Amino acid sequence: MTPNLSRRDFIRNFSMGIMTFAMLPFACQKSSRPTPNIIYIMADDLGYGDLGCYGQPRIQTPHIDRLAAEGIRFTDHYAGSTVCAPSRCVLMTGKHTGHAYIRGNREVHPMGQEPLAAKEVTVAEVLQQAGYRTGLIGKWGLGGPDSVGIPNRQGFDYFYGYLGQRHAHNYYPEFLFRNQERVPLNNTVPNDRQDGAGVASVRNQYSADLMAREGLEFIDRNAGQPFFLYLSATLPHANDEAGKEGMEVPEYGIYADKNWPEPEKGLAAMITRLDSQVGQVMDRLQKHGIDDNTIVFFTSDNGPHAEGGNDPAFFDSNGPLRGIKRDLYEGGIRVPLIVRWPGQIKAGNVSHLPSAFWDFLPTAADLAGAESPAGIDGISYLPELLGKKQRNHEYLYWEFAPQGGKQAVRMGNWKGVRLNVHDDPNGPIELYDLDTDLGEQHNIAGDHPDIVAQIEEIMNQAHTDSHLFPLT
Repeated sequence: MTPNLSRRDFIRNFSMGIMTFAMLPFACQKSSRPTPNIIYIMADDLGYGDLGCYGQPRIQTPHIDRLAAEGIRFTDHYAGSTVCAPSRCVLMTGKHTGHAYIRGNREVHPMGQEPLAAKEVTVAEVLQQAGYRTGLIGKWGLGGPDSVGIPNRQGFDYFYGYLGQRHAHNYYPEFLFRNQERVPLNNTVPNDRQDGAGVASVRNQYSADLMAREGLEFIDRNAGQPFFLYLSATLPHANDEAGKEGMEVPEYGIYADKNWPEPEKGLAAMITRLDSQVGQVMDRLQKHGIDDNTIVFFTSDNGPHAEGGNDPAFFDSNGPLRGIKRDLYEGGIRVPLIVRWPGQIKAGNVSHLPSAFWDFLPTAADLAGAESPAGIDGISYLPELLGKKQRNHEYLYWEFAPQGGKQAVRMGNWKGVRLNVHDDPNGPIELYDLDTDLGEQHNIAGDHPDIVAQIEEIMNQAHTDSHLFPLT
């Protein structure tokens, strides 16, 4: 977007461009490929090693594994950040955390996170202006009630779920949001009264199930037109406010009799429950006869968590990778990505393309025959999906202000990590060769000062200052 062009003017001009494109003779358009429905399913705190198709032997994920068998599985895909809100901001705006508007989990009162600025152009707005019906079901995390960041002011025609992250930690909330209205649920929590006459806890409506149902109903309502459905699941995030009930799930199901710790039973049950919901989505597409004209993405917002009593080492949730959520080592940011589109994506394919959340916006725009806004960092990976020649990133960049400040760069198979940036912005950079050391166990910075210098230059160039999320 040019500096003097308002967001509203950009959208208006962009819409006129789409209309002009639609009026061109068919032979002049770029491709005879169909314009598909787009479903983007994102798990919450699901690790790289938590799925069967990524090597998990104990947690059952047959429906997601089927997605991989019938589509393409990425081995080198990365989240936008190592925690929730900035990862979602990157996904929506196509900008990495070096200059994304939201770069951390910054809460505001009375509910929600720092709102996404009105000037930002989201993937939902791009698709909305391209003629798609847009829906968000699940956790938002980019603006609380009445803020400029709410989904309905950021390109979504319909929203159902949680606006704020802390609210989303409770799987039995007293209300959810439908668009901008609170929808009361039949759940209550105990009152802590001095006279001892507290109100008993009532848990009748599990939010993850309610949101899964809403997702199916959105498909039902929009099966006859192009739609974009962003299913931002809360599973398997812990309720880290709930102590011993940290992994809230109605039942342990097939894991009830396992000789496992309770939190791990809960985690496995949550992941398998999410897998069943993915299966329901696929069944619904087939019911409406739109399976072949719907592209489905599945991923996670960051690496696995160690919250709610969960030990990510129990299931080896980060697989062969080092680190977990809040780390910029691979285990904190490398995530599953599976994409299925029958008749367009070769079944059973595996891609080693380094890609990231900021690539989704241009990929979705490419699918819709739309233009991406200027100033983004993403590269469409649609050619990779279709087995065509793919342009690569020169580098991938992340920064994370909490925990002393961190930066990371992937350049080819080189990975650079700088810690304690607050205390020393020019501090030492760790260097790893991911080709031979995927687990980032051997820092070889001393052997390759030229590579370290290149990565340091990238860190300096990719970062722009933020008064909201200062790195130094």
